[in-house]
Amino acid sequence: MPMPQPKPHQKPLSTFDSMLLQHQHNIPPQFIWPHHDTPLRDPHLPPLYVPPIDLHAFFSGDPLAVAELALLVDNACRKHGFFLVVNHGVNPKLIEEAHHYADLFFEMSLKEKMKAERKAGEYCGYASSFTNRFTSNLPWKETLSFRYSPEERNSNVVEDYFLDVMGEDFRQFGRVYQEYCEAMSNLSLGIMELLGISLGVGPSHFREFFEENDSIMRLNYYPPCQKPDLTLGTGPHCDPTSLTILHQDDVGGLQVFADEKWHSILPTSQAFVVNIGSIKWNLQELLAQSSG
Repeated sequence: MPMPQPKPHQKPLSTFDSMLLQHQHNIPPQFIWPHHDTPLRDPHLPPLYVPPIDLHAFFSGDPLAVAELALLVDNACRKHGFFLVVNHGVNPKLIEEAHHYADLFFEMSLKEKMKAERKAGEYCGYASSFTNRFTSNLPWKETLSFRYSPEERNSNVVEDYFLDVMGEDFRQFGRVYQEYCEAMSNLSLGIMELLGISLGVGPSHFREFFEENDSIMRLNYYPPCQKPDLTLGTGPHCDPTSLTILHQDDVGGLQVFADEKWHSILPTSQAFVVNIGSIKWNLQELLAQSSG
C-alpha cells in the first residue's frame, strides 16, 4: 500500500502534542485525510463475524474439538484473516495492568514521553504520530513500541529497556510489560499450533519455526479529537508481521475491509483479536510448492 506523500504547501510538524491538540477545533491540515479515506461513521456498519476460538478446548486434546476449531480458523483465514481467541489463559489482571500503565504513559507530558523517542531508522520507542517522517495524512495517534525476544527471557529485555530509557521510576512499568510480552509469546505459539493443524502440517511445524523469533509490542493511543470525521487514528493498511494479537479497550473503532466493504470488530474484553493478514495464503502456496 503506498505511503502518504509529502505535499509541498504543507510544513512539517515537529511533534504531535495530544494533550493540546485534543482540545483544538482547528485541526492542523497535516492530519486531515482525503474524503474517501475518512472514517466510516455509519451506525449500521456491519460487524464482521470473527469466530471465537476456545483455546482451552484446543489444548484439552479432544480430537473432535480440535478438528472443529481448526475448521473455524481455516474458514476465517480464507475469508478475511481474523478470529478471536477466548479462554486463552492470560491473567485478566495482567491485561488490566497493561492497559493501566499504557494510560499512565500517554497521560504524561510530551517532554517526559520524548525521553523514549524513537530515533530515525529504529522501530522501538515513542512516536508522536509520524511527524518526523511525513507532512500529510498523519495519523491521529501516539505509539510506544519495544522489542521482545524469547532468547533473552532470562535477561528481562523489556524491563531493562525501560530502565535504560526512562529510569528507575519505570521499573514496575517494565516488569508488567516483560510479563505481558512473555504471555503473548506463549499465546502466539499456541495459535501457531492451531494454524499448523488447520493447514494439515501438524501442531509443531510452525511452532518450532517461530519459537525463537523476535516480536514487537506496541501500545497505541488514539486521543480524543474535536473533529473526528476529518482524521484517522490509523490509515488503511495491511499488517506486515506474521501474526498480530490485539487487545482492544472498550472504545472500539477497529474496522476491516472484507467482501468489498468495511466492517467493524466490536471490542470484547475477554478475547484477543488475531490477524494473520495474507500469511495464510502465502503458507498454502509454499506448502503446495514444497509438496509438488
